[in-house]
Parts: sequence; structure tokens; C-alpha cells
Amino acid sequence: MTNIISVEQVNKCYGAPPHGIHALRDVSFSVQHGEVIGILGKSGAGKSTLINLLAGIDHPTDGKIMIMDNDFSMMSEDQLAIWRGLHIGVVYQTFQLLNQLSVLDNILIAMDLCGKYRERSSREKAMQILVELEIEDQAHKIPALLSGGQRQRAAIARALANDPPVLLADEPTGNLDSQTAEKIFSFFRQLAADGRTILIVTHDRSRKKDFSRILQLSDGEMMNEE
Repeated sequence: MTNIISVEQVNKCYGAPPHGIHALRDVSFSVQHGEVIGILGKSGAGKSTLINLLAGIDHPTDGKIMIMDNDFSMMSEDQLAIWRGLHIGVVYQTFQLLNQLSVLDNILIAMDLCGKYRERSSREKAMQILVELEIEDQAHKIPALLSGGQRQRAAIARALANDPPVLLADEPTGNLDSQTAEKIFSFFRQLAADGRTILIVTHDRSRKKDFSRILQLSDGEMMNEE
């Protein structure tokens, strides 16, 4: 297998010293194609910061991040936004769905922003994703009318809109009951079996069985891998 993600000596500081916050310290690791990586750590360990850096939503203070041989530091913000939309799906714990749009339109707008929207085929593809996630009957509802589990599946559907090879999920089951959480992780396992590379942030050590490898963060530092 080849590395699809490479993180080298990454630091992230918020604010200027001596009063700034050092969220990540000299973090280095690589991820191979098709791995399912768990990023574990307590609240404040730097897990969400790391996900935002991997998604290109935020930028490291220093160090280097390469995804699919692309160096984010060499891209403009507009280039990065388009590239991210095509190659990285991001699933947030808070869903971040557009509440003025239906579930279906939340998926379609993700396609449109990357120039991949096609009137008929895009709708068919979006509905197929919703079928796979078992929420096709919610397609024309706004997110506010859905349960927490349905909204999380809608957020996953949007992340998959452009068929990205990399999926990043930040505490995707943190607000869900155990039965719904198991369904979400079952779907992640299916995606991994289909060849996607997945990184999942969680504080729940009982989910260790779902990962091919675990990265442990503590106070912004990477501990020994499991």
C-alpha cells in the first residue's frame, strides 16, 4: 500500500507567545490507502484541530501536510476549496447542514460547488447515496425535521456527494445512541471495504475494534501508535 496522507512535524499555535495556545506539537504520521484510522484523545487533546488541518480548513503554524501528493501550502484558498470538495469528505459532529435546504439539496449543492452537478444524473446519484444510508424517505425534508441519527447520516451523504477517496469524521457518533452509532460505524466499515481511506476522531475507546490503527493524541502531542 502507498501513503495517501503524510503529516510531518506539524505544529499549530493560536495566538502569539507567551500567551498563545499550542494546540499541536510536532505531530508526524502517515496513512496508507484504504486504512481506517481512529484518532483518540480526551477533550482538548487537539483532535478536532488535526481534522481541520487535514481538511485544509485551517493551516499549520509550521510543518507540512501532504494528501494524495498535494501540498496544501502551495494552493490558494479558492484552489484548496475546490480540491477539498472533490477529494476529501468531512463529517462534523454538529452536522453543519444548511437548514434552509432539503436533505437532497444539501447533497446537490456540494456537487454544484465543485462543478459536478448534472441535472438528472446528480439527483439519481444523491438519491442512491440516501438509499444506502437508509434515509431516502427524508430526502425532501429540511434537516431540522430529522432526528439526530438521520441528520448524521445526511451529513455523511453530503460528504460523499463527490465520491471523495478520503473521509474525515469528527466525533460522528458523539451525540447518538449506541444503536444508531453502531449503524453509522457499520456504514464506515462498508466504505472502507470499498477502498476509501477514513480517519475518525473519537473519545470512545470501546470503538477500537472498528479501526485498523489508532493514533493517540494527548495535550497536542502524538503518543505511541496502537
